[in-house]
Amino acid sequence: MTPQRVTCVARLLRKQDTWAEKLLWRWLRDRRFSSYKFRRQHPFGPHILDFFCVEAWLDIELDGRQHGTPAQHLKDTERDAWLEARGIRVLRFWNSRLRREKDSIRDTIWQALQERSPQPMPSYCRPLVPPKVGTIER
Repeated sequence: MTPQRVTCVARLLRKQDTWAEKLLWRWLRDRRFSSYKFRRQHPFGPHILDFFCVEAWLDIELDGRQHGTPAQHLKDTERDAWLEARGIRVLRFWNSRLRREKDSIRDTIWQALQERSPQPMPSYCRPLVPPKVGTIER
């Protein structure tokens, strides 16, 4: 596909979200997931990434029943290898698993983000350090 065609397809996909994509986008949009910025249906080369974090170079893919065939599994494996060769880590989750194991999936995403691009903890989450005895605070 030409870059222009990939962009058109990405725009179309954004308008036709599945229930799983809507749920995951609610978690990730507007830097809601620990201030990490995600892009939805992001064109990258000849592919369209479901949810892409530029800072961590992490792609989160949600797979429905169409990904269950051996032919599609082979295509997904080749696609993932192509992305991995360019430095993008791919996490794949089945839509049905998202419905049952929300906490586990959130933890997996969090762990991958921390491994690839740890963000400093916001100041309101840091423990308060009392001043040393004998020092003057101004």
